[in-house]
Amino acid sequence: SGSVPNARRLTKIKEIRDRVDISNPVNKKSHLEKHQVIETVDDFWSQFMVEDSTSSDDVTDHSPEELYNLATTHFNAGNLVLAEQRFEQSCVKSGYKLSVACTTAVYIRTNLCMWGRRGSRFDNDMKIIAQVTEAEAKMYRSIESKPDPDQIRDAGLGHHALHNGRGRSIIYWQRGTSVHPHMMLGYPLPLEQSILKRYAAESMASLDEIRARFADNRVADRPSGLPYDVGAMREKFVDQHSEQLARGVSEPIKVGFVACSFNSKAVLYLSHDMFRFFDPEVVEIHVFSLGQPDNPLFIKNTMRGVDWRQRVIDTVDHFHDVRQFHNDHIGLARYIHSNSIQVLIEWDGYARQGERAAGMMALRPSPIQILHQEFLMTSGAQYIDYIVTDKTVSPIQLEELYTEKFIYLPHHFFSKGHAVQNELLPPSHEYAPRQAQAEFQLGVGTPQQNACLSPTPLGASSGEEVSFVYCNFNKFLKNNPKTMRSWLRILEEVPNSILCLLEFPAEAIPNLREFILDSVQNKSTSDRIHFISWEKNPFDHQARSSSLCNVMLDSHPYNGHTTAQDALYAGVPIVTRSDGKDMASRVSTSANVVLGLEALNAVGGTSEYEDIAIRLGTDSAWFRFIRGKLIDTCLSLPMHPYWDVPRYVRNFQTGLLLAWKNFISGNPIGHIEVVEKSSERRGSTRQTIDEIDKMRRNFLRGDEL
Repeated sequence: SGSVPNARRLTKIKEIRDRVDISNPVNKKSHLEKHQVIETVDDFWSQFMVEDSTSSDDVTDHSPEELYNLATTHFNAGNLVLAEQRFEQSCVKSGYKLSVACTTAVYIRTNLCMWGRRGSRFDNDMKIIAQVTEAEAKMYRSIESKPDPDQIRDAGLGHHALHNGRGRSIIYWQRGTSVHPHMMLGYPLPLEQSILKRYAAESMASLDEIRARFADNRVADRPSGLPYDVGAMREKFVDQHSEQLARGVSEPIKVGFVACSFNSKAVLYLSHDMFRFFDPEVVEIHVFSLGQPDNPLFIKNTMRGVDWRQRVIDTVDHFHDVRQFHNDHIGLARYIHSNSIQVLIEWDGYARQGERAAGMMALRPSPIQILHQEFLMTSGAQYIDYIVTDKTVSPIQLEELYTEKFIYLPHHFFSKGHAVQNELLPPSHEYAPRQAQAEFQLGVGTPQQNACLSPTPLGASSGEEVSFVYCNFNKFLKNNPKTMRSWLRILEEVPNSILCLLEFPAEAIPNLREFILDSVQNKSTSDRIHFISWEKNPFDHQARSSSLCNVMLDSHPYNGHTTAQDALYAGVPIVTRSDGKDMASRVSTSANVVLGLEALNAVGGTSEYEDIAIRLGTDSAWFRFIRGKLIDTCLSLPMHPYWDVPRYVRNFQTGLLLAWKNFISGNPIGHIEVVEKSSERRGSTRQTIDEIDKMRRNFLRGDEL
């Protein structure tokens, strides 16, 4: 989730925010009432107060704020153990009133699998997260149901507010919640409390406009003319293109992608191939890159010469290196606006805190603003118009969990370029044979033979062979005691099976081992859980899935996203729970639907999840059928819609075009569903991919199409 905010800086922002908000008549009442609620919050915290058992060396005389800053230093340095101790000390010493310290301590404990005996501490921590967020929403959240035009403009609202100067309520937050929205992704809150994740995002988004003006320990006045007026942008475009609009003629719409992650980040691994396939007659692509390029030695040695950033530069119409605006989000908004970007797509969400373009989107540089791919939850921002999704991931009955309208793509909303990247090899129905006693080699041997790289996969005293290998290569923060108990039951029901996990982070393994030993009936079960280290090269990391894993056991409620696509393209089926509401919890469910593997979706929850996994491990014929069906989707030509990047891009740009046409027509905003024409339903072939590549290269060179 990036760096933790500095406590003094955070306090100053909150003080200023309170002063700003109390001057707004809409929020006077909620501001005056909050002192009554604080007493309730104090009562709430009292139920969690325990004796501070952490080390107090050299911190006795530190204030809660100083402890918080010390914890932040440890956190940013990657020392999670000390960071957790100091955040917890800050929390306790404040009398549990510095809630951000308390909730950040919870976040680090989830990373370190500090779940307590049989998960009791984790359960307590989740109560803290839910009840703190709920209490803060009551204190700091208010709604203006009939905003006037000035309020609409100041909030950066889009064209959904153009009609009669209104359109929907404006949500105000006096300060942010103590839980960062990116931290919220992995928390298994009760379904009836799913709205709290939206609240965390809302509060974060509400601070972005102020954050954009924060410098030298103060909030500067907002520059004149910001946020940009959406209605004025529409009127200007209509006036300038009235003749074309009357004749029904359109020119390519200008689409911008903004992120600090145009380097070796997961979002670019998955999505850099998109830029090869945009139709230059439909869209003109601009990339606004805030981040640093990768170190040349990293590209040469670790990436073996593959530079995703350079591939993007080579395939887009305009690549804007805007690192000069890294700490000038007002300047960035002005720069993007000066390029007349009509649709702006945000690729950072709330990841990479301290690096992302915080505050820029709130200044409304583009009339249509969209969240795509990186942050799989609502932005909570009233200035983000749409989120790209699909009907399985975001069914219409869950729209209250989002502030955006949906752009529904057919098939699967998630971009992935595995099938068109030469560095990634497609799976094979047959495993390459491995000689007895031979050292491990990628792509050689069955998962049973490779046994998670363990010399004693079933325990030191066992001479039997591994029957089946389950895996999960997600970060530990995506898992929780309930998920781990499911995995233990699966192992116990499938004799001689093993579980292969990624040690991420390694500091969590002792805590996880302790929980496992405390939870199993038979100690031998714990001997069948093994860990592999992180592989820096993403192509080798992906290839390990086939070599080390028969079936991936998905995390819930924070699914594997990049790791899931890696597994699927390695021919590794995924068993997932399908009973969640969160966007991040439904990604694999949608994948299995598109791939024709709905039988692996546990709609009924935990017990069904376990039963499906057990059947795969004990019914070899069914496992071969499922695996074979998955591999066929990877190998099929024309391409299967799940893996077909040109088809994905065609549908994606259709969604953007529909959003733009709706805006120019002056219609109210609504959900958009992209429906493929019958002529567009044939999958891509290698020939069509080569033809599109050639056409785009010629276009970028200025040759005739």
